[in-house]
Amino acid sequence: MGIWSCIGTNKDKVTESLKAGRSGIGLDKDRLEYGYQSGLTGIVERPVLRGLLHRRLRQGLSEEAEYAYMASKEAFEQAGIDDAFLAKNEIGVIFGNDSSARPVIEAANIMAEKHDTQLLGSGFIFQSMNSTVNMNLSSIFHLKGVNFSVSSACASGSHSIGLAYLLIKQGLQDRVLCGGAQEVNYYCMATFDALNAFSKRMDEPQKASRPFDRDRDGLIPSGGAAALMLEDYESAVNRGATILAEVCGYGFSSNGGGISEPSDEGSVIAMTRALDDAGVTADEVDYISAHATSTVQGDMFEAMAIDRMFRGKHALVSSTKGMTGHECWMSGASEVVYSILMMQGGFIAPNINFENSDEYSEHLNLATHTVETEINTVLSNSFGFGGTNSALVIKKI
Repeated sequence: MGIWSCIGTNKDKVTESLKAGRSGIGLDKDRLEYGYQSGLTGIVERPVLRGLLHRRLRQGLSEEAEYAYMASKEAFEQAGIDDAFLAKNEIGVIFGNDSSARPVIEAANIMAEKHDTQLLGSGFIFQSMNSTVNMNLSSIFHLKGVNFSVSSACASGSHSIGLAYLLIKQGLQDRVLCGGAQEVNYYCMATFDALNAFSKRMDEPQKASRPFDRDRDGLIPSGGAAALMLEDYESAVNRGATILAEVCGYGFSSNGGGISEPSDEGSVIAMTRALDDAGVTADEVDYISAHATSTVQGDMFEAMAIDRMFRGKHALVSSTKGMTGHECWMSGASEVVYSILMMQGGFIAPNINFENSDEYSEHLNLATHTVETEINTVLSNSFGFGGTNSALVIKKI
């Protein structure tokens, strides 16, 4: 696995933040000057790629593709996959990404001022496409297998893992690099801000993201990238790879309602399908990585769904978005990374900033503080605009 996020730029740093309940949220004054109602965002460090990548390869990288490169580099290193292995073996790539705003807007601004396409250069086209992440990763790492993007709103990263899992399960691929990536520049989230989706609790940025809390007032946008190297079990064993965990269930659904309306029924269907696919019952789940973004409606419907399936069960629930904010297109993948890091460390990260329950969250078995416990089975939820739902079951090896 590899991770580049507002709570750490590698797995060790992220593990420390998760265990400590450390927030990566801050205030970006440039957003307020640009016209946002809320300047809150995850503060994500931009990687320095000079010296790591040739200029020719850097030219086509969007911001989110830069994050994805760093996360993928870390994932390949942990997987024991080097250039020689990449040259001789087929590896696919499926990444979740549903926007690339900065290069589109910057190119449009140049055209509006200069009215000359010759001034755009060659980098904008590869930076501006939704497939910017997987096309760049495929080129940089010489990947020869399946190669496409998943654009499915905030479930994109989760669906990418699920699709990679299905391809491997069906024998169509032995290895697939998958994950999700999200840009963090102020261009990319203005339309969300227009929906009044963001918290305006700007006096206390690190307390603003409050999943399941009665007094939540909106999500905090964030980003970065997460990468996971999925591999057929026999292939991993034969080459002596260190196996971190097993993806053993994938469920999905669509709400079929309003374009921005969540649904407890759609969530239940996705979670049920994932558990059934994994051959796991609700009693066997130790931890539920909730999608809960800190919006009034979204958290309410997910709480209803989890309550329907897990009331009286031992599974603990938390949303890492209290610390990270909503990492959007990467969140389904990053939260699987976070869950596996917890699994390895024997703890459940806290649902920070939870002070008062509402009528929907009061029945949830929320981990409001770090809990030291063994985790063998995780259910990870991801839901997005358009009613897209994804759920994954991850097991300890």
